[in-house]
Formats: sequence, C-alpha cells, structure tokens
Amino acid sequence: MPTWVRGSEAAARRARPATGTRRGFTLIELLVVLVLVAIGASVVSLALRDGTATRLEEEGARLAALLEGARAESRAAGVPVVWVPGDSEERPGLSVEATGEPRDGFRFVGLPVSVHMPRHWLEPRVTAQIVGGRSLVLGPDAIVPPQRVVLSLDDRRIEIATDGLAPFAVQAPETPP
Repeated sequence: MPTWVRGSEAAARRARPATGTRRGFTLIELLVVLVLVAIGASVVSLALRDGTATRLEEEGARLAALLEGARAESRAAGVPVVWVPGDSEERPGLSVEATGEPRDGFRFVGLPVSVHMPRHWLEPRVTAQIVGGRSLVLGPDAIVPPQRVVLSLDDRRIEIATDGLAPFAVQAPETPP
C-alpha cells in the first residue's frame, strides 16, 4: 500500500512551521543546563569524604572499643593488662621475611589465654604513639591514670584518650587559638 501520493509534499510543507523558527535548544538554554550540572558535580565532590580520614576514624573507633573490652576483661579477671603498640621491642630483628607473618600492630599483655584480641590494624600503614609512655595500663583497677594515644595515617592524626574514669574515646581535634 503506497504511503506517498503526488501532491502530498505540498501539504507537508504547509504543515511545517515558517522557515524563521527552528526546533532545538538555544545557546542560553544549553549554558544554563551546563551550569546546573557543574553546580551539582561540585556539591557532590564536596560531600565525598577523604578515604584516609575515614580509615583513620574507623581505626580510632575500633581501638577505643578494643581498649574498653580489654579494660573490662582486666577488671573481671582481676589481672593487670597493658596495651603496647607494635612488637619491635620484644622481637628485634624479626621481619616479615624472617617469620613469614606480618608484624603485630599492637598487643595486649596480661589477658587470660581464653581471650583472643586482634593484633593487627585494619589499615597496615596506621601507626600508634602513646603520649608520655610506652604502654597503656588498662586495669585491673576501675580507675586508671589519664592516658592518650595518637594514631597516624599518612598526614592525618587522631587521638584516643581517657581521663582515667571515663571510657576510651576518640577526641575531637583541638583548634589552635
């Protein structure tokens, strides 16, 4: 069945709008859309968190929970428990190549054998430094001395601390005066 007949193109020309008006977008409309897309992309990029800061905050929260768990175990068992970062003091000269195992990121000394606590950081590049000492005393007394540990990952740092009575917690960074 034919769909085109003679004379139909004249009817099609009459149905089209005048030659002065064209269909499509104007330059202004395209620029407005591009500006809106750019604003949306900048808002999204500002909302994204820094991966290093997120990993460090996770390590800090995990360490605070582990320290409180070990502190509770120490009080329950009535034995002194100490947290020590790293293992270089106890096993000097032993590296990953010599033992076949990665070095411990930290250890709990004095916990009962039945209590198995993690010994590695989730992020291997994390380092810990105890402020004013080489270890944290976790018990068996309910009140321990005020203690702080600083966790570092690349150029980021956070602090986990207790005043001796309150639980270990990640401290808000201090703003310089």
